[in-house]
Amino acid sequence: MLTETNLAAITCRRMDDGDIAAAHALSQAVRWPHRAEDWQFVLRVGSGWVAEQDGAVIGTGLSWKQGDHHASLGMIIVSPERHGKGIGRELMRRVLEDLGDRCILLNATAAGQPLYERMGFVPLGTLCQHQGSMAAIPAVVPAGGARVRPAAPQDLPAIVALANRATGMARDALVRELAGIAEVSVLERDGAPVGFSIMRQFGRGRVIGPLVAPDAEGAKALVAHWSDAYAGTFVRIDIDDATGLGPWLEQAGLARVDTAVIMARNGEPRRDADITQFAIINQALC
Repeated sequence: MLTETNLAAITCRRMDDGDIAAAHALSQAVRWPHRAEDWQFVLRVGSGWVAEQDGAVIGTGLSWKQGDHHASLGMIIVSPERHGKGIGRELMRRVLEDLGDRCILLNATAAGQPLYERMGFVPLGTLCQHQGSMAAIPAVVPAGGARVRPAAPQDLPAIVALANRATGMARDALVRELAGIAEVSVLERDGAPVGFSIMRQFGRGRVIGPLVAPDAEGAKALVAHWSDAYAGTFVRIDIDDATGLGPWLEQAGLARVDTAVIMARNGEPRRDADITQFAIINQALC
């Protein structure tokens, strides 16, 4: 916790819309790509805390409840000039109090992993960040007569159900919010959606995520679909390394540029083995 001996005059309070500009400047200081609009979105669908000193925001921490039993947390940022003073730990403590005994997911940097482990998080795997100028990808024809098409409004309940099955979490509100600001495509078989992907503006260009499909060929077909409109555009996609999609993405012009540690606290979600989330929304929302 914060102490008067080393953190005099530092306070924590709830984050609100008036903090967006300061939070954006803070993320720029640590070279994160988020735009002010990206901050607005993550705060609108979640809640957060800021650490403040002399009227200046010097730290942030946000969380997102996904149903009664699950959540994710992220955007844990501390001003580089104030590292090592316990600010990140205090922000984490407050965020965890908000989430109670939920199963909580996060994606950690190597530097942050020891702190999270001390707070009860355990590593589950590796997240790989791929990005670059998307190549023109030849169409991928999935098995079983499936095809990719733009989503229609009536597809939204099926898309939400697929997202929930693939993650083991109640993502209804979050997926509906995403669909309202993004483009959505579905993988259809026998007249019903069996997978989907979402493309939206984010950071330096665009991001694909979430990407949900029954198999790797379906996932590739959904990614290839976006290259029709966005070949030559800067695109990012964050995948679980265990999906094996990485080498194919590199051939599509999306090089692996970084990794994070997938971590969980209070167990992990029970996912449907017949459907996979190949790409997350982003490293905060999971």
